[in-house]
Amino acid sequence: MDIYEQVVELRRSGRKGALATITNVRGSIPAFATAKMLVRDDGSIAGTIGGGCVEADVWQAAREVIETERPRSMTFDLNNKPSYDTGLVCGGTLEVFIEPVLPVSDLYIFGGGHVALGLYRIATIAGFEVTVIDDRESIASRERFPEAKEVIADDFDRAMERVVPSESAFIVIVTRGHRDDMRVLRWAVDTPARYIGMIGSRRKVISIYDELERQGVAREKFQRVNAPVGLEIGAVTPEEIAVAVVAEMIAVKRQADVSAISKKWEKALSEPAAKDNL
Repeated sequence: MDIYEQVVELRRSGRKGALATITNVRGSIPAFATAKMLVRDDGSIAGTIGGGCVEADVWQAAREVIETERPRSMTFDLNNKPSYDTGLVCGGTLEVFIEPVLPVSDLYIFGGGHVALGLYRIATIAGFEVTVIDDRESIASRERFPEAKEVIADDFDRAMERVVPSESAFIVIVTRGHRDDMRVLRWAVDTPARYIGMIGSRRKVISIYDELERQGVAREKFQRVNAPVGLEIGAVTPEEIAVAVVAEMIAVKRQADVSAISKKWEKALSEPAAKDNL
């Protein structure tokens, strides 16, 4: 299996990695321009960029790229760095570009109404692979969501038994009722999903959190939930709400400054006295 096939396999399995490529060579080096090395999230490698201390340094940098999900470049002057001479290098200069290899971003939308439809359309354009789940066959259909990765028309409890989100997955809860939102949220907070969002007013969010806490769900688990879902851009229509939600997901995906986002749950968990002002 060549290195490109291994990159595809890594992404499809929901795992992360980093691909190091020699982008520029001056002088003599023990590899060739465009030589590649794939570093997987477990530290294993495929391919080589020449071995020796250079490869060891690139491996370490690749681990940081996997963690930060941000690319970086490295330059090695083998003539001026005797420490790199392990018998594998011949002198010269080389530049290496290390890029993150990220899994496909799966989005699971629970609910198939107007907001879900807008969310499916915009998220698909943004590169997410969308699965739509709704308990109404007339709503959860291929005619309504033709480009979805999967459309599940089933009771939410049964559907949740079928869905296995990875650590890179996104979950958005936009069902047509509080009861369904609550049962999906109870399941979602125990998944390893990277992002969990739930639609609703602050009052609704608080009531659902309170009820789930009475049912034994630890309150700390709600720190992972983005609710009310979406960036605060004054969205009103289903399409505008969808834009706000996808923007928030992209911010999380790209590790943008989401400090304001991460504090939204604190508003929903404010003191009882504050609830009267909602």
